[in-house]
Amino acid sequence: MSAAMKRQVILDTETTGLEASQGHRIIEVGCIELVNRRYTSNNFWRYINPEREIDRGAIEVHGITNEFLADKPKFFELAKELWDYLEGAELIIHNAAFDVGFLNAEFGRLGFTRRIEDVCEVTDTVAMARKMHPGQRVSLDALCKRYEVDNSGRDLHGALLDARLLADVYLSMTGGQNRLMLDSEEGGGASRSRFVELLGASAAPLPVLAPDAAEQEAHLAKLKKLADKGKCLWAGELPAA
Repeated sequence: MSAAMKRQVILDTETTGLEASQGHRIIEVGCIELVNRRYTSNNFWRYINPEREIDRGAIEVHGITNEFLADKPKFFELAKELWDYLEGAELIIHNAAFDVGFLNAEFGRLGFTRRIEDVCEVTDTVAMARKMHPGQRVSLDALCKRYEVDNSGRDLHGALLDARLLADVYLSMTGGQNRLMLDSEEGGGASRSRFVELLGASAAPLPVLAPDAAEQEAHLAKLKKLADKGKCLWAGELPAA
């Protein structure tokens, strides 16, 4: 990928508990890819057998059980694929220290000598939100409400769902008018993000159409009229007298 093509990965994980240092493991990883701030179809989503029991409190948050994960791959089986997918990208993560800590613990357990932050730029949307909205709640649900991102389907946490919601929130936080909103198809008046439907999965650059000679002449004539009336910010485009 060329240097001009900026690749970002919005990432979320679900885990067996709260502390990687206590041997808790990742049980789900969900990643949404953006290239030049546009969604692609190159996402990454896996459930993982953690080889240990899941805390009851964690199950109440995400609803994932050991029985469900019994036939899922173990982390070592997908580690290289995940590492290759993440390497070189800017990672957009809500409360990045948590997810990065778990990822580093998982990779370190397998003998990886480099850490995620050594091969990826990491952006924490919690820190971003606190800076942009001091004193306000910065949970993902709160930010969805602030930026009118529809999270009505989020009864339980899920890595891929949360990554997709965070992607919409991040684009809204950083892009001004770049977030496109339409009325919901149900007609209820709610708004929701429609990047995939409207923009598709293509990462091709938008075409740039140059003006023809007549259009350029009309443009310069307009600038000259503005400059004759007073200060014109674009007077530098006019040919020297």
